[in-house]
Amino acid sequence: MKYDTVLYGSFLFRGTKGNPMKIPAETKPAIWGAVGGAIALAVIGFTWGGWSTAASSERLAALRAENAVVAALSPICVNRFQQQPNPDAALGELKKISSWQQGDYIAKGGWATMVGSTSPDSAVAKACAETLSMQKS
Repeated sequence: MKYDTVLYGSFLFRGTKGNPMKIPAETKPAIWGAVGGAIALAVIGFTWGGWSTAASSERLAALRAENAVVAALSPICVNRFQQQPNPDAALGELKKISSWQQGDYIAKGGWATMVGSTSPDSAVAKACAETLSMQKS
């Protein structure tokens, strides 16, 4: 067999001249089976296996963090609402308002504006309104 030595940059390659690599016919089904298996594994892993991409993990983490902040701040909003001069009258007025406008009522009242913030948090206002609307007058 005749070998050909080729110099590419600082690398020296030696190979057979004019004979590209030939894959035996017996190995082709095994290669296609491995490719098909890898695809099937990826599909099953992402749909039923619980795998996730980095982007979906980031979205989930951000959503959980936001939910944790709302859960921590809504009791403060409820407490601030109950500390006003006439909380029972305000609670009665809150319950008269439709449920989708109750969060706006809380936000406009300033109870959902936290210390260090200049505007109310709408998610905190909604959670606060839900908690307050379940209370008895």
